[in-house]
Parts: sequence; structure tokens; C-alpha cells
Amino acid sequence: MTFQSCVYSGQVFHRRTRPAEHKLRYSVFSLLLDLSEIDQLANSLWLFSRNRFNLFSFHDRDFGERESEPLMVFVRRSLASAGISGVPERVLLSCYPRVLGYGFNPLSLFYCLDGQGRCFAVIHEVHNTFRERHWYVLPVEDEASQWINQRADKQLFVSPFAHMGMHYKFRLNLPGSRQVVVIRASDQEGLLITASYTADRQTLSAACLAKLFFMIPFLSAKVILGIHWEALKLWLKGVPLFKHLPKRST
Repeated sequence: MTFQSCVYSGQVFHRRTRPAEHKLRYSVFSLLLDLSEIDQLANSLWLFSRNRFNLFSFHDRDFGERESEPLMVFVRRSLASAGISGVPERVLLSCYPRVLGYGFNPLSLFYCLDGQGRCFAVIHEVHNTFRERHWYVLPVEDEASQWINQRADKQLFVSPFAHMGMHYKFRLNLPGSRQVVVIRASDQEGLLITASYTADRQTLSAACLAKLFFMIPFLSAKVILGIHWEALKLWLKGVPLFKHLPKRST
């Protein structure tokens, strides 16, 4: 069986410009899942399951706003609430899977496609280490361009080394042979942080998943440990700390 869903393998890169320069680069991989195919994938790939333990798994409650709400319903409701017209024919979710039951997604992307396969909106789902999440529901202004350019004011506290008075610029493509995501975070003084993910497409198969597990055996643990390791290095460099401001309920 041929799936639209696939794997992307690449690198995450961050660069901070002030008050001390700091860079990081990590090898990671992610899944691009067609929401309509997840059950078929779970039935076809013995290393992958939905809502139950496996080497790799996808759990619906890790995404969206209401645990009992199907993700496609969440997407349609979010688009309508944001005033974005159109109902997606397909939704592609870019995310990290759970590995051996553990998962953490700093950023997940819901690409909303119309009947012609054009992306007309992207939902950026952000998670922090305080068990909070927020959704930036943004339209695609120029559907004819190969690049999706979007922007939003920061709404979720994500790091004690980054204050809330920031603005994001997103630049991404609709994933094909490569996936590219670039985020630039600026404040009143200008550009502060650039983060990117660039990755190459691979066919989603049990053999591919097994290979990636041996290459990066504990992906989710690597992500969360990397966050804290880089935070320690920022602290040692004297980067100031900001108090966590809890997300306000809406």
C-alpha cells in the first residue's frame, strides 16, 4: 500500500544573537502524517501504533485542545474560530512520534490542504515544558508561492531565557522531497533567535523506522534533554532569566 504519510530526517538548528551568542545543532527525524491514514499505518507497520504502546506510536491526546475531540474536528473548529474560510480536504501533521511510549513536541504543524492540494492555512501547535500548549492558526496569504510566510505575536511562554514581548516570523514550505521550517523571533531591539528544521523525505516503512531508531534511539528523550542541556549552557553564559508567565485560559 502506498501512503501519503512519510518520514523526514534532518537537523534542528538554533542561533541566539544576544546578550551572548549561542548556537546548537541536533540530528532528529519527524513524521508527516495524513490524518486520514493513521489507522491504516498502524495496521500496516508493526513498529507503529495508534493510542497504544509500541516502539513508535501516535497518541491523539498529545495534540489538539480537547482529548475527546477528533483531530480533524479540532482543525476545522480552529480554522473557523480564526476566521479562516474553507474546509480542509486533507490535513498533514508534522510531529515527533512517541518512542517507547514517551514523546514531546516543542512544535507541531498542521498543514491544511484544499481539494487541489494547495495549503491554505497552517496551525502551529507549540508545547512548553510547563505542560502548556498554544495554537497559532494562520492563513496562507500567497498560495501560488513555494514559500509560506506567516507572522504572529508570541502568546506562550516557552523558555525562561526568552521574554514574552516578542514577534515570530515563520517561513516554511509545503513538505515535498524536503521539509524546511524557519522561525525568526524578534523583540524591540531586533532579531534575537533564529530556529530552523531542514530535512529530507524518506518512505515510511517498518524498515525505515527500525533504522532511525538505531540511529537516534531515544528521540523524544533527546529533545527534552537537549532543551535542558542548552538551558544550562545559556545560564552559564549569563543570559538573564525571565519568570514563567502561565498561559491564560480562554
